[in-house]
Amino acid sequence: MEREDGAHGPRGPGLGCASFNQDSTSLAVGTKTGYRLFSVTAVDRLECIHESAESPDAYIVERLFSSSLVVVVSQAAPRRMNVYHFKKGTEICNYSYSDSILAVRLNRQRLVVCLEESIYIHSIKDMKLLKTLLNTPANPSGLCALSVNHSNSYLAYPGNASIGETIIYDANNLSTVTMVPAHDSPLAAITFNSSGSKLASASERGTVIRVFSIPEGQRLFEFRRGMKRYVNISSLSFSSDTQFLCASSNTETVHIFKLEQHGPSGEEEASTWSSYVGKMFTAASSYLPAQVSGMMSQDRAFATVRLQTTGQRNVCTLTMIQKLPRLLVASSNGQLFIYNIDPQDGGECALVQTHRCGTEEAAGSGPPPSGLSYAATAAIPTCRPLAATLTGFSEDGGARKGEVIPEHELAAGPVRLDDEAEFPPVSIQNRSVNDTI
Repeated sequence: MEREDGAHGPRGPGLGCASFNQDSTSLAVGTKTGYRLFSVTAVDRLECIHESAESPDAYIVERLFSSSLVVVVSQAAPRRMNVYHFKKGTEICNYSYSDSILAVRLNRQRLVVCLEESIYIHSIKDMKLLKTLLNTPANPSGLCALSVNHSNSYLAYPGNASIGETIIYDANNLSTVTMVPAHDSPLAAITFNSSGSKLASASERGTVIRVFSIPEGQRLFEFRRGMKRYVNISSLSFSSDTQFLCASSNTETVHIFKLEQHGPSGEEEASTWSSYVGKMFTAASSYLPAQVSGMMSQDRAFATVRLQTTGQRNVCTLTMIQKLPRLLVASSNGQLFIYNIDPQDGGECALVQTHRCGTEEAAGSGPPPSGLSYAATAAIPTCRPLAATLTGFSEDGGARKGEVIPEHELAAGPVRLDDEAEFPPVSIQNRSVNDTI
């Protein structure tokens, strides 16, 4: 499932960045001394599976599912993307771009690099550049999302710098699919669900979150986070079954919304007091001003989390850990919070565990708080050298005069990226741009 899809994730005195992988089984963090990869498959233990000091001041760290491929960008060289096989301790390749890299997204088919006014699409199999989207609308935060379902590989990015238009691009077939008029103000966060069939978005105002069908672009749900104040929504994430959507911001509250299933008639399958009130509001909406009726028809949060700190940038994800639904929140102060979610009644979520994932030791970060609610205790158990540097890509992926496109060994069949014997599936000659000048 997708996680935070803004520029660099949490940044602050503790962490340079933090990101969950595509299925939320691991957490990658960047620090002043390098980067770390953690396993988040247990509640009471945060296991560090890899630590590297090769890229100090890392502000982008992205791992591909549970494979050995990790992409790192550091403040020391913000225009260069380094691709590593971390288990073998080797660098697969590094690519340089014309401007600072703001975001990197990847699935089993594509690797996408987002700059402020251009987007580069690579094949994950051989790292070849397939397409460059030039002169995209100004995107200073590097906002973009890539569906993790490789059968479609939908890419979403802002289509306008002043209003919340979202471009949906097919990164497999390299063609534009549609434009979604999502919000009246500029986009602040976007994410796909695990199948790539839905897109959630929030604007800079931070009051309304909308969900659209993909590829049609039809509005399906509209949730109101609040009207008292504008906030900076930094993270949106669907649960793997697309039943829930969480949103975190610069405030102390994380909201979890429930995407209610509807029957053929469009009515809710279960008859509840909230559904009855909703129907009454819908019936009355034709008699009320458009702005008032619109606010009445929008759903409130199903569940909430009160963070221990406020003003921190954070990234959240919904996942199953030890057979129970959990909310994970990684904060810029270097902490990972794990909460239980009651999928039936919602309400206030219970904090189960807090871990340190910054410069301090991750393990042994303290016992869970007392007075836990729903199922809170049920799950607490007993280098290859520098390969090639590419600059100034042409739009169709070819090389300009004086530049080198590396040679590749293409895999004969489907690439199993979690198979240590087969991955990495690329072989790049040890050549640099300077060799041809």
